[in-house]
Amino acid sequence: MSQSDISRRAFVTAIGGGLTLAAAPELLARDPYRPLGWRAPGPPIRLRGRVSAAGRPLARVAVSDGLTVTVTDAEGRYAFIGDSRMPAVFISVPSGHALPVSRHGTFAHYQRIGRGAEQQADFVLDRLDSDDLVHQVMVLADPQTRDGAEMSTFQSTTVPEVLAARSSGHDFGMSIGDIMYDDLELYPEYERAVQRMGMPFGQVVGNHDLNQDAETDDASTRTFIEHFGPPWYSFNRGRVHYVVLDDVFWHGSGYIGHVGAEQLLWLQQDLALVEPGAPVVVFTHIPLSTSTPERNPDGAPAVTARVTNAAALWRLLEPFNAHVLTGHTHENEHIWHGSRAHEHNIATACGAWWTGPICYDGTPSGFAVYQVDGEAISWRYQATGRPAGDRLTVYPAGSDPAAPRELIANLWDWDPTWEVVWYEGGDRRGAMERRDGRDPWSAMLHGGPALPPKHTWVDPIVTKHLFRVPVPPGHGAITVEAVDRFGHRSSAAPMVLPPR
Repeated sequence: MSQSDISRRAFVTAIGGGLTLAAAPELLARDPYRPLGWRAPGPPIRLRGRVSAAGRPLARVAVSDGLTVTVTDAEGRYAFIGDSRMPAVFISVPSGHALPVSRHGTFAHYQRIGRGAEQQADFVLDRLDSDDLVHQVMVLADPQTRDGAEMSTFQSTTVPEVLAARSSGHDFGMSIGDIMYDDLELYPEYERAVQRMGMPFGQVVGNHDLNQDAETDDASTRTFIEHFGPPWYSFNRGRVHYVVLDDVFWHGSGYIGHVGAEQLLWLQQDLALVEPGAPVVVFTHIPLSTSTPERNPDGAPAVTARVTNAAALWRLLEPFNAHVLTGHTHENEHIWHGSRAHEHNIATACGAWWTGPICYDGTPSGFAVYQVDGEAISWRYQATGRPAGDRLTVYPAGSDPAAPRELIANLWDWDPTWEVVWYEGGDRRGAMERRDGRDPWSAMLHGGPALPPKHTWVDPIVTKHLFRVPVPPGHGAITVEAVDRFGHRSSAAPMVLPPR
């Protein structure tokens, strides 16, 4: 089905034959455009209201219930027939206006849909004192706190780092899923952390943020929605259009990576209001693309490691300069889809599930900082407890018993545009070779059935961002220098691994 054919009727017709949940992963792998997760329509409700700022109407503001998208008229008014089973009516906050927030600082761009035949939902926004063309986004993947102790660690480590990375009053944050580790009663503690960070924060639902007693995907997000509102929506900052999606499909006894039919219908309408060629940034939890299952075939199955119908999303994003920001895999990876779409799979705030200072690919626990200037977007990975310029860890020869003569560098946020060279005694010796492998520190902390003690199931994974070079015995002082795509230089000397 072409994207021009996507409509509510087309979706309903497409699923008329039924799709059993037990067969869903296999069917979706073969037919990624086949919709899944369409809810039975609820009683219709007439939604109407007005969007304004400083007492003046705001025209051409998108308003939606998550299924239908409309825009306000010249008087700032809107009206449409919505679905009463959708959780909220929300606006796509226009550029130049403050992102509405709750008392905790979480996004509050929505009003819950009540009962009855009609509902009035007015939205009053605040104009910014200056334009928001320049801003930063702090992206936290997988805080994944399972108890009070881990939440306390998150509060004492990640929160201060986010505060230190702020640059302006136009910055905002986004937690891209697995905010919790199944215990949803900790959401209020997370909200207190957001309040401390002092900037608007949006949330993405992850597979550990679900009500796992739910029998349906729709019911699985009820607690998330109670705290954070609709699980998909959009907003604007400067010249960038931002989109939040829910790509975790709960089928009653587990989940797969999938974006349901109603989201695709909504997203097509939402993106139709965006100028082709504009920058679009999508936040979602499970990667659309990842090479993790191929590099680590003993890990999670592909249907839970990536989105089964990602082709439909890439099709919708084709007209734009798209960046898709994801978490879930606890490692860093960059993947390009076509000439303009770029997926950033971001390592985690919790590292390897709060077992130590690094993820199981060797990336330090931390978060990503995206800097926006007009339509230009740049980024860096901020390692918790390390200076902003740090981008690599270097290990001396002998750190890998299988290659005892090789110097190893782990470039946490590497992509193919980076230059990586090594120096001896201040003299440039040459480029290093990229080869897949396991980070030596992760092998020491996580390798074997008894490690790490907190979660013995955590194992070092094969990663793509290791660089190696053989060095001669008796060599002089060594440093490794990396230059990223933005010209930022970072260097490090070999660290000596602590004893086990």
